[in-house]
Amino acid sequence: MATGRTPGRDGPLTGVRVVELAGIGPGPFAAMLLGDLGADVVRVDRPGGAGLGIDPAADVTHRNKRAVVVDLKSPEGSARVLDLAARADILIEGYRPGVAERLGVGPEECRARNPRLVYGRMTGWGQDGPLAPRAGHDISYIAVTGALGLIGEPDRPPAVPANLLGDYAGGSLYLVVGVLAALHHARATGEGQVVDAAVVDGTAHLSAMLHGMLAAGAWQDRRHANLLDGGCPFYGTYETADGRYMAVGALEQRFYDEFMTRLGIPEQAPARDDMTRWGELREAIAARFRTRTRDEWTVVFEDSDACVAPVLSLREAPHHPHLAARGTFTEHAGLTQPAPAPRFSATPATVRTAPAGPGHGADAVAADWNLPAPPATPLPENPQ
Repeated sequence: MATGRTPGRDGPLTGVRVVELAGIGPGPFAAMLLGDLGADVVRVDRPGGAGLGIDPAADVTHRNKRAVVVDLKSPEGSARVLDLAARADILIEGYRPGVAERLGVGPEECRARNPRLVYGRMTGWGQDGPLAPRAGHDISYIAVTGALGLIGEPDRPPAVPANLLGDYAGGSLYLVVGVLAALHHARATGEGQVVDAAVVDGTAHLSAMLHGMLAAGAWQDRRHANLLDGGCPFYGTYETADGRYMAVGALEQRFYDEFMTRLGIPEQAPARDDMTRWGELREAIAARFRTRTRDEWTVVFEDSDACVAPVLSLREAPHHPHLAARGTFTEHAGLTQPAPAPRFSATPATVRTAPAGPGHGADAVAADWNLPAPPATPLPENPQ
């Protein structure tokens, strides 16, 4: 292998080549995940970059990648991308439907050069349907799937779950599953294919269990009225004396019994199975939680099966004792960030490089992938 990397040493996808046509949101995250798992990811940046308005050196979704700068609107731009596609196993793009074709790097053009190529398409609405050509963002996509309407209190607007539910869970993760399944097929048959990963499809798929419960009459089609949406008083969050929060998930009877014992009100609270008194039970639990701080309650419930945990901030999370012991977060190039996941016994994944700025690694890509040297372009510093 041209890079000199030992197969499996840097993750189970060592030796897999991925081209990422740069964008924002779920595409970069999916490419990061493939890179975390060992793939050789080359990001193709447009001149000036896509940009989220943050320092590229801090954009963790660009770790474990190298980058080249290509002007796809120039006569030679599409030829350079097609040269990459000819040598790749997977290509990922996140344009609106038809844009890649207009730029000369659509599936037909790429797969004409490389019939084994898996061409992953990441969009919000999908490649077809009435909304396919329309703009949107995570919140738009999860709204129409019913997922956004699940979250929050009944008398307030639905709560916005950052862009974790749509972009990353319903988008990136489904794209990665799709391209890896298609890669398996390509290696078995020699035939690549196009993977149409839409955030609306993935997010809807995530709600499969809830649709089953709805059909069985075990889920009410409204917010904060069910076992898992905050309607249940022993599955939700409670404010503590210092204005912070504890999360409670004591669903099973034995866990609930331990929860109530440690909370200190097993005799005063209404029976858990009497749904007509759930409001009363919630108030009793809330009043008790308000008597101590979050950290005091954390001590009360640690080393128990009560299924209670403190609600931590992004800055606090890396210091949680369990996460610290497992190395769930890591530090690389001065950035504290989530470590690669999941974990592998024989081919562990690692953070190998800092986020790649535009064009960083282009000369090495040309050498490793047997491509013409890139045009000389002054580049900003990018610590590796």
